Amino acid sequence: MNREEAYDLMCEWTEGDSLRKHMLAVESAMRAYAKKFGEDEEKWGVTGLLHDMDYEKHPTPAEHPLVGVAELQRRGYPEDVLHAIRGHADYLDTPRDTPMSKTLYAVDELSGFIVACALMRPERLENMKAKSVRKKMKQKSFAAAVNRDDIVRGAEDLGVDLNEHIEFVAEALQERADILGLEPQEP
Repeated sequence: MNREEAYDLMCEWTEGDSLRKHMLAVESAMRAYAKKFGEDEEKWGVTGLLHDMDYEKHPTPAEHPLVGVAELQRRGYPEDVLHAIRGHADYLDTPRDTPMSKTLYAVDELSGFIVACALMRPERLENMKAKSVRKKMKQKSFAAAVNRDDIVRGAEDLGVDLNEHIEFVAEALQERADILGLEPQEP
């Protein structure tokens, strides 16, 4: 299990640029938290990179993320990676009882929401503050597909303050702004 193979697998299963960037964003947040928690950055990053690999072709709750998990299992990925990926889908009732599974759930929706916020700002991710993200969270029509309750619950389950969590993830994404297409806009 290495990042290069995981990236190739993600590209093989996912054609859409938007979903690929989402998985790259989640990978970035997972790597940052792994470093913070003293965990395996490669494993956590690969988990984030592949968590939605089947979503484009298998978006229904009956299939996602189970089809992807089955493929990863077939390829010999470790059980803790599979467990975390299953755990990010509430409807599977997989307990999020490991640091990796809690973190994947905590960064998944939030990463997408932060990207949506960044796209509305000329400076993109630079100096993004929790206050501005929380203000956008109150606007139900903004990034309406993002479940705000999942964002709040994710931080709670991870045991981190929501404002700190938001800023930590925003900083993690800023470090990879170039590959996420979120570099600051020129005036």
